Amino acid sequence: MLRLLLVVCLLALHGVGLALTPDQALRIAQGESDARIAALNEVVVAADPALAGYVQSLLADEVKVAGGKVFVVHDGKSTDAATGAAATLPDGAEDVVNPNRVRRELESALAALKLFSPDRAERAKAVTELKDQADEGKLVLIEKAEKTETDASIKAQLELLKAAVLISSADKAKRLAAATLLAGSDQPATKSLLIERLTQETDPEVKAALNATLSAVSSRLVWGERLGVLFTGISLGSILLLAALGLAITYGLMGVINMAHGELIMIGAYATYFVQNLFRQYAPGAFDAYILAAVPVSFLVSALVGAAMERSVIRWLYGRPLETLLATWGISLILMQLVRTIFGAQNVGVENPSWLSGGVQVLPNLTLPFNRLAILAFAALVLLGMALLISRTRLGLFVRGVTQNRRMASCVGVNTARVDTYAFALGAGIAGLAGCALSQVGNVGPDLGQGYIVDSFMVVVLGGVGQIAGTVYAGLGLGVLNKLLEGWSGAVLAKIMVLVFIVVFIQKRPQGIFALKGRSAE
Repeated sequence: MLRLLLVVCLLALHGVGLALTPDQALRIAQGESDARIAALNEVVVAADPALAGYVQSLLADEVKVAGGKVFVVHDGKSTDAATGAAATLPDGAEDVVNPNRVRRELESALAALKLFSPDRAERAKAVTELKDQADEGKLVLIEKAEKTETDASIKAQLELLKAAVLISSADKAKRLAAATLLAGSDQPATKSLLIERLTQETDPEVKAALNATLSAVSSRLVWGERLGVLFTGISLGSILLLAALGLAITYGLMGVINMAHGELIMIGAYATYFVQNLFRQYAPGAFDAYILAAVPVSFLVSALVGAAMERSVIRWLYGRPLETLLATWGISLILMQLVRTIFGAQNVGVENPSWLSGGVQVLPNLTLPFNRLAILAFAALVLLGMALLISRTRLGLFVRGVTQNRRMASCVGVNTARVDTYAFALGAGIAGLAGCALSQVGNVGPDLGQGYIVDSFMVVVLGGVGQIAGTVYAGLGLGVLNKLLEGWSGAVLAKIMVLVFIVVFIQKRPQGIFALKGRSAE
């Protein structure tokens, strides 16, 4: 018996078929649904690869019955369903009709037979397909597949699939066995399965076993969940940091309340979308490199728009923050309507390059997406570049001089009007870089910037006006705090609690986390 089982499995793995008997083929094709399903399960348990082609023909409605024999008609050619030999289709052959229930069982059987495929991807797909279709009739086949499976991840999925079948069994002993089997699992899907089953279980003993198993599985998953929340918070913080860095210059250093800052972020995102389309049309072979070209383009486009804003409107409003707020709010409306006119009111699709798709799995319930990791690195590079520009370059020296003492800078020959334009363009360009990064993790639409303008101002004010280091601490801190509170109270209450925290903090420390020192604070 053991030798026979081994031969069947080996034949299945190598795609060598055992012929269906005419009786089996007929019983699967003809009769009541229950009888057809029972006959199908009998052959499936034997893992007969010859069955796969027959099942596919049944699903394609290519099977006919005549005179107690079953025929497959494909591309005008008729063959015997049992032997596969060419055969003449008798007159009056009737089509085999598959009710929905039988069709579902056929699909399930086809997926079960693919568990023995030599192709790993096909076996993994088969396990996924069986998750919602497997029943106790497939249990023997699942156990056979589990014994012959060599891939550790698929073997773990098969084990979970087997437990999912057993845990829904009418037999109490089998449900208890499933609870024991799942106790050593570290898969997040196991936790979901146990929670779902607990809502349906009525037997006290089984319920106690399921609760014990759930506690054991949850304890294994807790660190992955905690690290996941921490990573999500840092990821959100890096996005807030990118969005607020430009504002740290225009508002923190220049004192301009730029309500169009969100629209400058939006322009950077649309510039990325435009570059993507250019690559898709003119250089499809280099499509994966489009994001590298989009970074400088998004910076330049947003910087030019910012420079135009400064030279045309804002230059007349320095020292009047309320007027800059109203003027830039009007500009933000104009920019949003302009984008709607050019690109339409609907969101546009920005596709991730292949090297930013997917992620690295650190724990069974913790996967770090490549696009989020890339944004973390990108935010660090932008922060480093801006810090070096402000502290180590001639332009940075002029910007610091003009913002701290405009009259003295003008007296020593600094062209303050030009420096103002350069500084505002720099802040706008960094906002464009934030838009480029945001296009890789969210929707790109005319209202993109509206979701970040308030958060950006909160980050700058909390960190300390004019303090780049404070912007970093505030951005990352608010991101982590927001995600921690979301897990406890939900997204809406978390936003409210963060806002209350900022209001209370500013009441106690109006200068923010970091305060200006010396004469510059006057």
